[in-house]
Amino acid sequence: MPQPGRDFRRKVEALMGKVPEGRVTTYGDLAGLAGHASAARIVGGMAHYGNPELPWHRLVNRFGGLASGYPGGREAQAAILLQEGVSCSDNVVDNFLQIRWSP
Repeated sequence: MPQPGRDFRRKVEALMGKVPEGRVTTYGDLAGLAGHASAARIVGGMAHYGNPELPWHRLVNRFGGLASGYPGGREAQAAILLQEGVSCSDNVVDNFLQIRWSP
């Protein structure tokens, strides 16, 4: 299976930039939309080391769970999401299925 490369990174970052305020998406969603459905962990790495101007706080796991490695922790991610109208309980996005973004 071919490994994702620079084009994959560009696609993921372009998609991440399109996730609207008040919505979230998953690592796997972005990986699949960018052409490598099995590269969710790579997307996670991009979130940690990618363009800091992108709304990485809108990225959650497949269950709507917040990222343990988010700068400042899950509490910081939840606080930023709450500023956008996205509430979380027990480190999981409330109404995840209703606000999950997909183009």
